[in-house]
Amino acid sequence: MKNFGKLYVFEGPDGVGKTELSTRFVALLEKQGITAKRLAFPGMDDGTLGKVVHNLHHAPESLNIKQMAPASLQLLHIAAHLDAIESTIIPALRSGTSVVLDRFWWSTKVYGLAAGANKRLLDAMIDVELAAWGSVIPASIFLVKRQEPLRPEPELMWRKWTELYERLYAQEHRKAQVVEIDNNGSIADAVRQLKAALDQGQNQTLQPTADQLKLELSGRASERATISPSVFTALAPAVPTIVYDTYWRFAAERQEIFFRRWRHQRPPWTQDPIFSEFKFTNAYRASDRVSQFLIKNVIYEGDQAEEEVFFRIILFKLFNKIETWERLTRAVGVVCYRDYDSRAYDAALSKAIDGGETIYSAAYIMPSGSKAFGTTRKHRAHLQLLERMMDDEVALRIAGARTMLEAFTLLRSYPMIGDFLAYQYVTDLNYSNLTSFSEMQFVIPGPGAKGGISKCFESLGGLTEADLIRVVAERQEQEFERLGISFRSLWGRPLQLIDCQNVFCEVDKYSRVYHPEIAGSSLRTRIKQRFRASTESLDFWYPPKWGINEKIAASKKEVSDELSRVSA
Repeated sequence: MKNFGKLYVFEGPDGVGKTELSTRFVALLEKQGITAKRLAFPGMDDGTLGKVVHNLHHAPESLNIKQMAPASLQLLHIAAHLDAIESTIIPALRSGTSVVLDRFWWSTKVYGLAAGANKRLLDAMIDVELAAWGSVIPASIFLVKRQEPLRPEPELMWRKWTELYERLYAQEHRKAQVVEIDNNGSIADAVRQLKAALDQGQNQTLQPTADQLKLELSGRASERATISPSVFTALAPAVPTIVYDTYWRFAAERQEIFFRRWRHQRPPWTQDPIFSEFKFTNAYRASDRVSQFLIKNVIYEGDQAEEEVFFRIILFKLFNKIETWERLTRAVGVVCYRDYDSRAYDAALSKAIDGGETIYSAAYIMPSGSKAFGTTRKHRAHLQLLERMMDDEVALRIAGARTMLEAFTLLRSYPMIGDFLAYQYVTDLNYSNLTSFSEMQFVIPGPGAKGGISKCFESLGGLTEADLIRVVAERQEQEFERLGISFRSLWGRPLQLIDCQNVFCEVDKYSRVYHPEIAGSSLRTRIKQRFRASTESLDFWYPPKWGINEKIAASKKEVSDELSRVSA
């Protein structure tokens, strides 16, 4: 499998020599046998959005633009960045080509603030770009510095840019590999600094530090307290703990329990005392009881028109409780937007609440919406939210979205829907034929997953939780092989980003008992939900576009034939 290319970034104010140095840096990489290409933000190639934004920025009169607010201009830059990230940069990196990028989101921040743009607006824009980068982080950010610009620049503004870059460096240099390049001397001297930084970065990647190899795990059996040094190299700069190995063993054993139940074996389905005592979700999110009900009884049962599918999915997910859906269907009959009457839905839900029923799942907390919609009854606010989304034709806009991030951003723009809920909702919508995104496109870690990650890694090394989820998903085969684990996938479907996110959440709970000495960020010490064995027949069915239902049917026939032979 081809190695992922690396991203290198050159930053600094206009006139410090970024173009020349970044071009020389590409030559350094190629001299070492590394395929590399140089790109610039927002982009200069004809026929690209970046070219249009560049022309708009530098010659607005050519497009008949008389004036533009600073934040608007930077938002256009962000749009061009997103286009380049998705269409050019990520494909290049995935092909094994390293990318040397002239400017990053740093320029958006510096030039936006210098022009008077609102900081809060700029941060929100940059968050969108960071989501587009996903797990991709620069191997190095080279901040090029000079005492004076190499070409005429407005002096006061140039000083302001320089000062803002210094502030940004102070904020970011501990989070990322930032290297200051002094370009006040000869170009040859600056290139020597680049080569030294490149050589040092490669050595650090190849060799884990002594601190990384030191594990102090008092009270643990030796076989549970040993991690291969090669793991540190593979995950650098993040530093794993012993819980990282438990993550993979947990996923494998939970999946074995899934298959033992599916094969109609009688309990107990595991010899693990923690699994026997406490309840954990499946390794694959779509295998859980609520997701299976959503897929079979909500998404693919009923009118498949885009607005009807969207209406059913969001209505179900607002409450995320099978019993609530069943109560609604008893009260209103077939759930459909065409015949939707808010009074009937409100009456059914109010009656349930007044009767002492819980209409919301305990899986995650839904905001009340009292401020956004002016009602003291939570369910009414959520019905109004759904109505607003239907009025805004969100179903059609989701269906037209090019990426999961675009659909996520649309959902995230509505009241009461934060990052975690928007990610969960876009995943559920993607089970339908409304969209066809890869579940490897995008991930947002929830609070539980962040807790699990904090236990699996003693240091993130400047990576984000989303970065680590992607690394884990991409390394799953190697990690199972390293530990000698034969993992049974979902009929050939590997763990996706959403599944790895969920496993981190479950490992946070599991390690409260198995690794009580590792507190993590959640600081919780008990597992609330107890496991109760059920011999209920399991009939799993997944989104048809996954192409695994036929495999399940064939496997089910084999199991049935085997049981018949045994009983005979």
